[in-house]
Formats: sequence, C-alpha cells, structure tokens
Amino acid sequence: MKTKALVTGAKGQLAKTIEELYSINNLNLDFTFVTKSEFDITNPINIKKHLKNSNFNICINCAAYTNVEQSEKTPEIAYKVNAEGVKNLAKACKDNDIVLVHISTDYVFDGEKEEPYTILDKPNPINEYGKSKLLGEQYIQEILKNYLIIRTSWLYSKKYGNNFYKMILEKATSEKELSITIDQTGCPTNTETLSEYIIKLITSQNVIFGLYHFCDGRAMTWYDFAKQILAESSLSHKINLVQVNNYRTFAKRPKNSILSN
Repeated sequence: MKTKALVTGAKGQLAKTIEELYSINNLNLDFTFVTKSEFDITNPINIKKHLKNSNFNICINCAAYTNVEQSEKTPEIAYKVNAEGVKNLAKACKDNDIVLVHISTDYVFDGEKEEPYTILDKPNPINEYGKSKLLGEQYIQEILKNYLIIRTSWLYSKKYGNNFYKMILEKATSEKELSITIDQTGCPTNTETLSEYIIKLITSQNVIFGLYHFCDGRAMTWYDFAKQILAESSLSHKINLVQVNNYRTFAKRPKNSILSN
C-alpha cells in the first residue's frame, strides 16, 4: 500500500519543486497537492472537511506567510498563518493520526551566536516573522508526538516563486549597479536539495520524530551569494555589485543564521 502524503501551499516554490521531482516516482508515495483556495490552514472547518476520511498518512506543510518586511508592519497576518494556522493543522493531524512535516526557519534565532545554530540552541527571534514561526513550532510540539519540524535557511528555487536568486538575475538585465549587504551570513538552500531531504526523512524506516536543521551547508553573505548567482549564470559583467554593511530594512535580521545540519 502506498503512503499518502498531502502537501499544502501547492503554489509555493518548495511544493512546486516536490511536485516536479516526485510526481512520477518509485518511492511508494502518493502525493496530493493543495493550494490555499483548496485547503486554507487558517480555516479549521475547511481542514477538518478535507482530512476527514482522507486516509492521508503524512502532511507536508509548505503553507506559510514569508514576507518578513510586511510581517513587521502587519504582524497579525503572519501570526494567523504561521502560528494559528499551524495550530489548526496540528490539531487536525492529531485527530486523523497524520504525521505532520512542517517547514520552519533560521529566523527563530537572534543571530548573536558566532557558531552555527544547532537544534539544542534556544530560539530568540528578533522580528515578527521569526516570532510567528516559532509559535507555530511550539504549537506543534504541544499538540503532537509524531511530527518533523525542519528548520531551513535562505530558501530559493531557480525555477519557481519570487526569491533572491531570481531577483539577482532579473536585476542583472535591468540595472547597472546593485548594493548587497555583507552584514548577514547564512546558508542558501536550494528547494531541490530540501525536497530530497524531506523525502529521505519520510521514507526512512528509522526516522526519529522531532526537530531537524537542514541547509545546503556553505555559509556566505548575501553579497557572496549574489556573486555566485551571477558567476554561474555568466552575468558577472552585466552589473556592478557593491558591498554595504548598513542596508536598511524595516525588520531586524539575524546577523548569523547559519544552521548546523
């Protein structure tokens, strides 16, 4: 019998990558992808309706509010999705005996540590986005025993969504100069490698439920990442990158958000 997996946030870059890589597979997995309009995690009645008698074994939650700047200005939106929505989903998974796989973030940390963050480090988010994501984690841990929380960092897809990778390529064709910060260090993570890691976990015979960190492993600043993007696309000559260490954003960002896998 195939394992049935529900994937929320179907229009997002991670869900789209999972669908592309595993829509046709030999892993004994049967995926169902649902969009916000089909499966709104902020609507508990909608969730119950979908999961009742569904026979799903796993729910991979890719639904999230990820606009860090707007979360600072209208935090209620972030909390509605990233915290209360996750609580709704966790309750429904408990009621239907479904394992919840939830994607979280490096922004649950304050960035003051000099070494990479491990799963044993105490979270201390410094912006509303990070706070909302941490609260979602806490709800899962309070409600469920069978869960996988995967914190990742600087997630990007070369094909899907709006992200830093695609923004740099776009700017390279439309602008002559671009200022990029060297004040933040993290590990850019490709949705393809994260997708592979998620599948590895859920198909493992010996998986241990709980909290995980996953990133691609190479630490760099946003400026370093921009240089890498341009170099691998042979566009370094198209735009002049300028290093800045006082790039202003409305939301505070952790200076170090390197995760230890």
